[in-house]
Amino acid sequence: MFKSAILILGAAAPAMATYGVDISQAFNDFSCLKSQGFDFVIPRAWCSYGGFDKHALSNIANAHNAGIEYVDVYMFPCRGKSASSQVSSLVSNLGGADYGQIWLDVEVNPSSGCSWASYSHSSNCDYLMELLSACSSNGVTCGVYTSEYEWETVMGSRGSCTQASSANLWYAHYDNNPSFSDYRQIGGWSSPNIKQYVGDTTACGLGVDKDVY
Repeated sequence: MFKSAILILGAAAPAMATYGVDISQAFNDFSCLKSQGFDFVIPRAWCSYGGFDKHALSNIANAHNAGIEYVDVYMFPCRGKSASSQVSSLVSNLGGADYGQIWLDVEVNPSSGCSWASYSHSSNCDYLMELLSACSSNGVTCGVYTSEYEWETVMGSRGSCTQASSANLWYAHYDNNPSFSDYRQIGGWSSPNIKQYVGDTTACGLGVDKDVY
C-alpha cells in the first residue's frame, strides 16, 4: 500500500522520485494519468463541510483498475464538528476500499461553521491531535497535509504544534520544483514525505495538483 512506500522512501524523494496527483472530483480515465508518468493518486474522500465525498470509492477503484498501485485519500475536516466522529464516519464509508493512508488537510476552511479561525491556535493543535488519535483508534494511518503559510495561519507559527510530527508530512509549495530542497521546517517535522509542487493545473483534462515523493 501507499503508506508503505512513503515510509520506505521518506526523505529520499529527490533521488528516487515518484510522481502523482491529488484530485477533488470524479474521474474515469486514470490510464491516461498513468501513461503520463503519474504512479500515485490521492483523491478527496471527505469534504470541507464535514461529509463523505461520494466520488471517493469510484476514484479509488478506477485508479487501481488502471494499474495505479499507490492510492491514498485526503480528508478536509470541518473544525466545527467532532474530530472522532468525522474520522469514524470517513473510515466507515471507505469500508474495504484499497487505500494506503488518510491525509488530514490543515488549511483555511471556507465552509460555513468549519473554520479553524474560530478557535485558538492551541485549541487547533489539540483538535489535530484528536484527529490523529481517532485515526489510530479506527485502525488507519493518517498523515498531515499543509503548507508553511497554512500552518502558521491555523497553528500560529511555523514551529508550533510539534507533537503532530509523529505523522507523515505532505507539504505544499508551488515552485514547480519536484524536490524537497526548498523545505523549511514546519511544526516538528525535520523532513517531509510528499511535496505538492504544482497547484491548480490540468492533466488528461482533469483539474489536479502535482505531487512528488
